[in-house]
Amino acid sequence: MFYEAERFAFPPLIEADWQAIRAEYEAIRAEVIDWRGVRLYKTGWKVFGLHDFPDGAPIEENIAKCPRTAAAVKRCFPQHGVVGFSVLQPGTEVFPHEGSASPYLRCHLGLIVPPGDCALSVGEESRGWSEGRVLIFDDHAMHAAWNRTPCERVILLIDFVPDPSTGITPISAASKT
Repeated sequence: MFYEAERFAFPPLIEADWQAIRAEYEAIRAEVIDWRGVRLYKTGWKVFGLHDFPDGAPIEENIAKCPRTAAAVKRCFPQHGVVGFSVLQPGTEVFPHEGSASPYLRCHLGLIVPPGDCALSVGEESRGWSEGRVLIFDDHAMHAAWNRTPCERVILLIDFVPDPSTGITPISAASKT
């Protein structure tokens, strides 16, 4: 349930801003907190939200700290839910799980990606992140992530509503029709 970036219009736009987005992450790095979904991991999953989970309510104080990131998201994603930095510290495993019902697909923009065994599996397929590149997938499918390296992995996570022209409908939205 990965989707190739070429099927969407936004990847070149958000990827063009990846270094500015990474710099904003570096500026707030000390403010990341443990992800509240503790049933999904033992330790080491940290976040800094700009738009809250699950529906994307703005977190104005955090948006003000990351204006370039917020502007890039607004420009690239007319309809979105959660937006934030997601950090997997060394040795972190996010257990297999399915996302909750929503109209969203998920985009990960690689910001800091260590070499080695650091990847995401969706269904039967696994892919690693690349700095400055997006991975797009349907988080309603069974998926897991891990960072088995000695360095942190950081992505910008964006849940977005796909443009109808793509012909792509998220699993949970498709099952309701």
